[in-house]
Amino acid sequence: MGAETVLTAVASEVRACTRCPLHRGRTQAVPGEGNPISDVLLVGEGPGAREDATGRPFVGPAGQLLNELLGTLGWAREDVFIANVVKCRPPGNRDPEPEEISACSGYLDRQESALDPAVIVTLGRHSLQRYLPGARISSVHGQLHRSGSRFIFPMYHPAAALHQASLRETLFADIRGLPAALLAARQAFEAERAASVQETTPEPEPELVPSPDDQQMTLFQEPR
Repeated sequence: MGAETVLTAVASEVRACTRCPLHRGRTQAVPGEGNPISDVLLVGEGPGAREDATGRPFVGPAGQLLNELLGTLGWAREDVFIANVVKCRPPGNRDPEPEEISACSGYLDRQESALDPAVIVTLGRHSLQRYLPGARISSVHGQLHRSGSRFIFPMYHPAAALHQASLRETLFADIRGLPAALLAARQAFEAERAASVQETTPEPEPELVPSPDDQQMTLFQEPR
């Protein structure tokens, strides 16, 4: 089953979901959206008022800042995939509860598996804890980390910069490191793939490795 088919199925299930009490207060669930072949998955925390009204992630003030951040790299939101750890708005934009995150985790698991991104960008501490439990965002932001089979690039949530001006500069500084992190993740996967081939084939044919410039030009993945 292709990524787009899986993502569409997950979105349909999310819109009808009643797994936790958050569904009682929602206007619309917010499954996530973006390019099904992107190598970059952005994971936020939960929908806000504007997202609840439209059914789309990151379309309020924090989303406008996210668009600006992506624009500094020459990227658009249509180039990446954007999701949240919970798919329905917590009342009053409060933090999602552990039980709510757990109820939604299967949806994000399936989205992540279908996309198979080279890098997952966590936006905020709740997203960070999914991939790097116990990590402090102040210590790990703007750096590439390995978590199992995934590469994680933590960032502050754009909404935080709307309330704390100093974080705006931090966000822009961090995202400038994302293309290099993406390249490093791709190179690591390529090295692992080559090592795997070498274990099964005594004398493998040499492979042409794209130059760094070539790899930074596209956000879209080759099958891993």
